[in-house]
Amino acid sequence: MIGAVLAKRMTRSAFDTINQHKLAESVAGFAEDASWTFPGNTPISGVAEGKKAVEAAMTIWFERFPKINFTIKEIFISNIFAMGATNNIAVEWDIVEVDREGKEFSNSGVTTIRVKSGKVVDMKDYLFDADNLNKAWGKH
Repeated sequence: MIGAVLAKRMTRSAFDTINQHKLAESVAGFAEDASWTFPGNTPISGVAEGKKAVEAAMTIWFERFPKINFTIKEIFISNIFAMGATNNIAVEWDIVEVDREGKEFSNSGVTTIRVKSGKVVDMKDYLFDADNLNKAWGKH
């Protein structure tokens, strides 16, 4: 159970760094060969392979949306007894993003995260409202 508490605390902290646009801290938790899969048809959609590609995608995201606010609804841990170094995590969330023009967009989704040796090796985002995703990125 302590492993689940630690994993949840680390996950909340990671989402907080994104909310605060702390790029270096957000990327620090990724392994060098990590991947991030993002849905849709946006400049960051597809699979970012490697830590540098994840950082580049996050940079584009942060530039597009100066305000990002995740509200975590639930965190699910596959192995509640693992001490956080290796685990699978699913995070259900709501998000509000504000673009450079001040337009606000909201969505909900789930992020799955595979952690090995204390680093994210694979992350996948699933968004519930594809139309809103497209509007947020200027794709109508």
